[in-house]
Amino acid sequence: MTREGLDKSLSDLQQELLLMGSMVEDAIHLAVESLAKQDMSLAQKIIDGDDAIDELSLKIEEDCIRLIALQQPIARDLRVITSVLKTVTDLERIADHGTNIAEIVQRIGTAPLIKPLENIPKMAKLVELMVRDSLKAFVDRDVEFAKSTCLRDDEVDKVYEGLFNELSGFILAGEGAPQVVQAMNLLFAARYLERVGDHATNIGERVIYLVTGRTERY
Repeated sequence: MTREGLDKSLSDLQQELLLMGSMVEDAIHLAVESLAKQDMSLAQKIIDGDDAIDELSLKIEEDCIRLIALQQPIARDLRVITSVLKTVTDLERIADHGTNIAEIVQRIGTAPLIKPLENIPKMAKLVELMVRDSLKAFVDRDVEFAKSTCLRDDEVDKVYEGLFNELSGFILAGEGAPQVVQAMNLLFAARYLERVGDHATNIGERVIYLVTGRTERY
């Protein structure tokens, strides 16, 4: 394969990565929307749609392995391919968290929510933007943007801490088994969103490594 051909293959990999990123971002957004609306059919749509994300993940991984096997890339090109491989893993896990939230929606059902959903949608917006921006930083090779995206995880953690304290209060009060179970489920949903922020941070850190060759943790 010529240099031009390799560059095109790497560009194609990144486009597939962006497509997968858009799909997992939608999965998180719609999963939280299904929770807010207690929409069982939308929750099932998220669960069913996870197969398409898994298939794309597998395709990207196979494309990466094929490039490594056939082209034996070195230095910067190899860093790009291995970074794509690791980023795909983070995106696939983010999609799994969307599915996890959709399953929580089905467990809660149509029972009245114990509290207005304010901070969970807030967390969702924060982590959705982190995913989008970390991938933009990846494609643009923008180290400073990647760093600023990673730093936003602190805000996600702060919202999660507030939710944890609030929902733990419902659990410790033990006013009724259904309320306690729902509080635990909402706490799990918040935890899944917090993990999405961590995965987006991983992607941002990978951008820094890709461009500079240095490992930085946030």
